[in-house]
Amino acid sequence: MILEGDKLTIGYPDRVVGTSLDVRMETGEVLALLGPNGGGKTTLLKTLLGLLPPKAGEVRLDGADLSSRSIRERARLIAYVPQTHVATFAFTVEAVVLMGRTAHGDLFARPTARDRMVAVTMLDRLGIAALANRPYTMISGGERQLVLLARALAQEPQFIVLDEPTANLDFGNQGKVMREIRALAASGLGVLFTTHDPNHALRAADRAYLLRGGERIAEGPTKEILTQAQLEALYGAPVRVITDATGTAFVPG
Repeated sequence: MILEGDKLTIGYPDRVVGTSLDVRMETGEVLALLGPNGGGKTTLLKTLLGLLPPKAGEVRLDGADLSSRSIRERARLIAYVPQTHVATFAFTVEAVVLMGRTAHGDLFARPTARDRMVAVTMLDRLGIAALANRPYTMISGGERQLVLLARALAQEPQFIVLDEPTANLDFGNQGKVMREIRALAASGLGVLFTTHDPNHALRAADRAYLLRGGERIAEGPTKEILTQAQLEALYGAPVRVITDATGTAFVPG
C-alpha cells in the first residue's frame, strides 16, 4: 500500500506554508521528516492525514484520492500520534487505548473481547501495562505519549504517523520508541515520523525528507541524505560529525 502527496501546496485558509511538495511512502518502510521549527512539518503531516485539505495537489492512498474515503476507513488505515495532547477527562489508560478500536466498530458499542485483548497487547508491547487502571490525567507527559502510541497501534492500521514521538520522553523511552518504529516497519507497517534529531532518523529511518521554509531541500536514503553539509543547510547552523566503532552521530557545532 502507498501513501503519497502529489504536487502539494499546504497551509491554512489565511496563508500558504509550502508548495510543490511530493512525498511518497510504502508499507514496510520508515520515512523521517526533518526540519527547523516553522518549516511546515506538522502542516504536511496533517495534510497527508486528511486533517487539512491541500490548497493544491492531491493526497492519495493506494491510488485513490484520500478525500474519497470515509473518516472511519481512513482511521482503519492510518493512525496518528500528535506531539501534544491535552487530557480533559480522567479516563483510565486502558479506556484511552480502547478508543483506538472505534475504527473497527460502533463508536457507542461496548468493547468486545478482541478489543480488550488488542488493548492489553499494545500496553504490554510498550511496557506500560501497569498503567492500565491509572487515570490518564494522573500520569506523566512521557507516559501519555506512550499511551497515545498504544492507542494508535490498537487501530491496527497500515500506516502510522508520529509528530515528534520522542519529544516528551526520557532517554530510555526514546530508545524504546525508536526500536518500536523499526519493529513496526518489520511487521509491514509504513511509519512516518518528524524529528529534530538527525541521529534518531539515522537510527530508525530508511529514508529522510528535509523540509525548510515549506520547501523540500532533499529526499532519499537516510545515509545518503543525512550529511554534514545537508544538515547545516537545513538548520542554518554548524554541525559536527562524530564517527567511531559504534557508527556515526551528529552533534551541534
